[in-house]
Amino acid sequence: MPAIVLRGAERNPPPTAAGSVLGVMAGNPASLKAFRGEAEALSRAVEGLSEAQWARATRCEPWTVRELLGHVRVVVGWLPQMLGDSAPDEARVTAAQYYRPDARFSASGNAARIELARSRAAEHAEGAGLAADFTATWHLAYALCRDEPSGRVVRTRHGDAMLLTEFLRTRVVEVAVHGLDMADALDREPWLTAQAEEAVLDLVIGPSFRDHMRALDWDGATAVRKVTGRAALTDAESDRLGRLGADWITLG
Repeated sequence: MPAIVLRGAERNPPPTAAGSVLGVMAGNPASLKAFRGEAEALSRAVEGLSEAQWARATRCEPWTVRELLGHVRVVVGWLPQMLGDSAPDEARVTAAQYYRPDARFSASGNAARIELARSRAAEHAEGAGLAADFTATWHLAYALCRDEPSGRVVRTRHGDAMLLTEFLRTRVVEVAVHGLDMADALDREPWLTAQAEEAVLDLVIGPSFRDHMRALDWDGATAVRKVTGRAALTDAESDRLGRLGADWITLG
């Protein structure tokens, strides 16, 4: 599903070298706080789901709710692996640039992503086991990230050298957006946290996102759905975003 991102330097600031002062990770920067809060909300939301609920279809075809959580478990699980590797000398890719349309979002890349999620979900006899696995994984990821030094650079599985704080922004996108997908599939009110909402919309629209939300009469969940292709834009919304110079970033 595509998502909007605004053009301009503010959306793609130059990456910062690993030695720069960016605030200590132990001080819980905004991206780490948003990651923890949204992951915690998702863990609570899937507690006690019945097997019938786990088997519900989602808009992320062909995944069920269970398989979609399998995908979120996979993408959060990259963090401990990345932190176990040596750090690149310099960050070269921002969170917005991470979502560029290349082989990672090709037909073969998407097919591999689908099967990996299904494989992860199938490792557990019941959905509750997968939910526990997800919770343990994000707890580990959070603890490891919290202990990292300021300016830590990581290399993604796609080869991108990124600041850990920037990569965490992409993980907030994954947990928050797919949380909305699961809430909709379950006919539940969204559990999107305010911090995750801000992290996603700041990444996709920019620092002035609240002005645009007011002008378009969007609440947080509506805004995230609209700019990530989960709800159709009206002509007026498309026109406003077009006049702002909106492009599309790629989401699998």
